[in-house]
Amino acid sequence: MFTSLKRVIRSGWQGFFRDGGLSIATVFILLLTITLATSLFLFHGLSHLLISSVEEKADISLYFKEEALENDIFEFREELARISEVKEVKYISQEKALADFTEKHKDNPVLMASLAEVGRNPFLASLNIIASEPGQYQAITDFLETSDFTALIEKVDYYQRRSVIERIFSLTSTINRSFIFLSIILSLVAILVTFNTIRLAIYNSREEIKIQRLVGAGSWFIRGPFLVQGVLAGILAALICLLTFSLIIWSLSPRVETFFTDLDISQFFVTNLWQIILIQFVTGILLGVISSFLATRRYLKI
Repeated sequence: MFTSLKRVIRSGWQGFFRDGGLSIATVFILLLTITLATSLFLFHGLSHLLISSVEEKADISLYFKEEALENDIFEFREELARISEVKEVKYISQEKALADFTEKHKDNPVLMASLAEVGRNPFLASLNIIASEPGQYQAITDFLETSDFTALIEKVDYYQRRSVIERIFSLTSTINRSFIFLSIILSLVAILVTFNTIRLAIYNSREEIKIQRLVGAGSWFIRGPFLVQGVLAGILAALICLLTFSLIIWSLSPRVETFFTDLDISQFFVTNLWQIILIQFVTGILLGVISSFLATRRYLKI
């Protein structure tokens, strides 16, 4: 058995390099398919990070009157945190709001002069509220308007930001639906193209398969070399794809961060490197093997 396996592997190895043109075509098609699979994974992961970053900015702010005591604000925060619609509540004191404003606008002399002219801290203590679901901000606002702590509230900015919040979540929902549809269509196209390319490569060996069948060779002995060639093509395509994506991510990362400061694609790539490698090699090897298996079945029946 070991001798037969060795012969199958050697035959597949020799056939892969003997039919150089067809092997290159197979590797190229598998490379495109693996690239597609990797791109879909990266697009989904990066878009999820970007969407999460945008959604975190889709919050509402609750501002308290100057006379509101900090202990009362903390008590109100605990009450809000217990509501199922609320995902996160962040307290920003007057001092923190002033410090954040000063840090953000320290290079703007006009704003700094205006702030100095006021002569006091003009900012109010506030709670930043992030909802668990996009449609729950209205329910949270209704709760705020009927709460026992309403007397402490100066204003809630939900109605000023409502249209922006709704547009953000409408956009993210559209992106998610489009991604699912695109993934299904492109995956089916890639599988069909890969299968037909490998079937065309095996078509040139149909006479050899017939002769082996006539002299009594078993199905697995005939099919084995083609499966080995499928594995080799998949491995080579995965290696090329991994190298290509590494270079692309390395070169694009600084440019992307210029436009999306919260999106570090190089860090995402490194963090998910083993998943990416697994996706590339599994996609390449499985497609190569399955396509070779199905493509040889027709000739083994003759």
